[in-house]
Amino acid sequence: MIEDPAAAEASLDPIRMRLLAELAEPNSATMLAAKVGLPRQKVNYHLKTLERHGLVELVEERRKGNVNERVMRATAASFVISPAALASVAPDPSRSPDRLSARWLLALAAQLVRDVGTLITGASQARRKLATFAVDAQVRFASAADRAAFAEELSAAVAALVSKYHDESAEGGREHRLVLAVHPAVPRAVSPQPDEES
Repeated sequence: MIEDPAAAEASLDPIRMRLLAELAEPNSATMLAAKVGLPRQKVNYHLKTLERHGLVELVEERRKGNVNERVMRATAASFVISPAALASVAPDPSRSPDRLSARWLLALAAQLVRDVGTLITGASQARRKLATFAVDAQVRFASAADRAAFAEELSAAVAALVSKYHDESAEGGREHRLVLAVHPAVPRAVSPQPDEES
């Protein structure tokens, strides 16, 4: 999770993004230069920037002729830029709490990314697992009326479950956040199918 604005800016450079992808496996500037088609010095410059922001780390140094070769790798298999990196302009769900607003949904999603990113970082540092649960489903509504009825039934079911399991006085209990969202599905690009032989 990238929370620092300067690290976010560094990671968004197209060359650095490519280097981060290539560094899923440890590699040296010399090997990376050949893969990405850039001079080794330029690759070294970008690696130092990524290293300064904690996005890559040194795995080993080895001597090759007169040169010390640094072998680097990305510090994570994947990266997400937290809305915290844009704190002054990040969406805030408390500004317009309207359950039917797409902007409120986006603000909730941003808060979810920020919160879960913080939890993942803390759990990693403590070397502990993070207890989470998610449901991802797709539903095709026959009409707007069906969609509205679904939203009402879902709200009632969630309210009943929260009422059943929420225990304000539970000693040692831990609060959890529940976010549910319904939005139109974004069409995915369809992979081209090979021509069928007749």
